[in-house]
Amino acid sequence: MDATTTPSLRRHSLDAVLRLAWSTDAFTASDVIAGVGLTRSTAIDVLDELTQRGLLNEMPNARAVGEYSKGRPARRFGFRADAGVVVGVDAGRGHITAAVADLRGDVLATSRLTVDPERDSPDRRRRAAETTVSATLTRAQRTRDDIVAMCVGVPAPVDRDGRSPVHYDRFWERMNPGFVDSFAAWSPIVRVENDASLAAIAERARGAAVGCDDFVALLAGERFGAGIHLDGRLLRGKHGGAGETVAFDRVDGVGSAEGLAPRCVAAAHAARAAGTLPPDSPLRRLAPEEVDAKTVLDLAAAGDEGALAVAREVGPALAGVVGMFGSLFDVDRVIVSGAIAAGAAPIIAAARDALPRALDLPAPAIAASTLGADIVSIGAVAAAVDAARERALDLPAFGLPAERSRA
Repeated sequence: MDATTTPSLRRHSLDAVLRLAWSTDAFTASDVIAGVGLTRSTAIDVLDELTQRGLLNEMPNARAVGEYSKGRPARRFGFRADAGVVVGVDAGRGHITAAVADLRGDVLATSRLTVDPERDSPDRRRRAAETTVSATLTRAQRTRDDIVAMCVGVPAPVDRDGRSPVHYDRFWERMNPGFVDSFAAWSPIVRVENDASLAAIAERARGAAVGCDDFVALLAGERFGAGIHLDGRLLRGKHGGAGETVAFDRVDGVGSAEGLAPRCVAAAHAARAAGTLPPDSPLRRLAPEEVDAKTVLDLAAAGDEGALAVAREVGPALAGVVGMFGSLFDVDRVIVSGAIAAGAAPIIAAARDALPRALDLPAPAIAASTLGADIVSIGAVAAAVDAARERALDLPAFGLPAERSRA
């Protein structure tokens, strides 16, 4: 073997065994040999090194736990999910949500801070995010030194370096005020992503897109935002704008990037003004300021015919959005995501009925997410875990003992 190839082969073996360990509860060298294809001596050597790095624990052997009765008991190993933490942050327009999780993504603590978008500034947003993360670490009984990776989701396009392009009214700058730089002192890995892209990561990891390579996660509350997952990977674009929806301004029947929530409110007000609501509909008796999307959809879920009719009025606009994504990207499904998904069933049903029949390609299925309002922070945690898994062996915290003693 050429000496120059030895380190890369060694790294390949370490990475392969670590990937197996990260998703397995307990395993032996024989499991590694079967799952990764290493020789026994190499498997044992790699397991010992990962244990020295603090990424694995050697567990009671097979005989001690009643799984082995004859011959030499097999050594058993387990991944140390508690060896560090990851942090996922949803830095939305009106809130900051942070979640601290172990290295497998099991959440240890969460915090949420409401922010006033009218009094927002880059400095305030940075301070709010740092305050929320700090409070969540305290709740999890961990410190900044325990952080292995962070991911922050923002309502703005984000390029490969974690930065957002200049927007004409500086909105994107306020939403992403250099988080990749401000959190560099907190974590060795900082990833910043568009919020809809993180919704797509969440849906693929544990939602309505598990096992699906071609889909769109549509954040559909106040404004449409799309995380586009095609051919097994997330689309980004040069400036991070692959999921931007300003083009909806030019789509007949859609007209703008306005989301389902304001469309529900507008349809409810129009029905009230036109006098088309049934006499017994609670929507008739509400004060104008009490008419919001949650109320409309809750009433629809309870069977109120007036609210159901209002929700169905919004369906054709969603159908236009779904039809456009189907035509442009040939996706298998569009997933309505975010808090509004819980009550979106009548909108989705109307959208299915209104989907264009003239699409040359099969129309995408429309599904409702089950991940709720926390979908962006769920995706941020999943993205942070992915980043930690990819780069763990390069981090000083998981260096060999001699490397850590020199640090």
